[in-house]
Amino acid sequence: MYKRQFIRLFGRSAIAFGAMLATKMKAQAEAPYRYDQSPAFYRIKLGDFEVTAIHDGSLQFDPRQLLRDETGELSSALNETLVDPRVVTISVSGFLVNTGKQLILVDAGTGGWWGGPTLGKLLVNLRAAGYKPEEVDTVLLTHLHPDHVGGITTLSGASVFSNADVRMSQIESDFWLSAKVAAKATENERGFFKIARAVSAPYLASGRWRPFAPSDRLSDGIEVVPLPGHTPGQVGYEFTSVGQRLFIMGDVVHVAEVQFKHPEIGVAFDGDQKTAVGQRERLLKRLVAQNILLAGPHLPFPTFGRIRKDGDRGYAWVPVSYADTPFFK
Repeated sequence: MYKRQFIRLFGRSAIAFGAMLATKMKAQAEAPYRYDQSPAFYRIKLGDFEVTAIHDGSLQFDPRQLLRDETGELSSALNETLVDPRVVTISVSGFLVNTGKQLILVDAGTGGWWGGPTLGKLLVNLRAAGYKPEEVDTVLLTHLHPDHVGGITTLSGASVFSNADVRMSQIESDFWLSAKVAAKATENERGFFKIARAVSAPYLASGRWRPFAPSDRLSDGIEVVPLPGHTPGQVGYEFTSVGQRLFIMGDVVHVAEVQFKHPEIGVAFDGDQKTAVGQRERLLKRLVAQNILLAGPHLPFPTFGRIRKDGDRGYAWVPVSYADTPFFK
């Protein structure tokens, strides 16, 4: 009898001691917060091509300073589309297209030339995605703003993609590398001209800065689509493989939440807002009609998705769902 009571008492004591020890160990196991994220890349399969979105980072803006609207409806549009109309987060991304024969990078992020410490991560994430910069054959630039071209050259002036030709429209190259045009620019704009000259220098010196004319054929499965307005020579690139199409649009849309629903709203960085608005409306109409997969350097990461009509003039963004294998149909 006494033996059974002892066993029960000992058992209860052991349980209580174990609970106390677990509580103490839990307190001792408290860890500091982590402020980093996993490497930011995301792959899809496009026919026989593999396309990897590579994040360069993000910035927050006051939408009333970033966005421009000539209709006077900006405030109502912000209240309609944003959870907090006082702030928007804008991503910056590039796209690595492996055709099986070529490795092509579309836009290269900031490279630390512009935007501060929350940007400039494209090269780190490219390596995390399993590639080296020297493996890139071609860099295609949508335009020469620093958040798209900065990543091709280090701040010390060395080429990052040592084996790649860098290609963009001739109109874009002529505009941003023109001393005459730069001299007429505003004080705020002159910094962009200075960065364009600096990052192009090592490629110009080596003969690997190769602008293309509208009639030039780049490669099988790649079509150049002129999109002037944001800049004079901006283009988009349409990739096609085994009947599947992906359009990388450059800076046609900066704030997805607002500009898909209200394509009439432009941004402060548009060189010609009226032309940019017209280009956006025509492109979105075509993408919907042809059901083309879309990606954009400033769309919410990982940037891939489709759009559908939403109302008389607006559109809705339908992002891809995360998949742990790079297949998309």
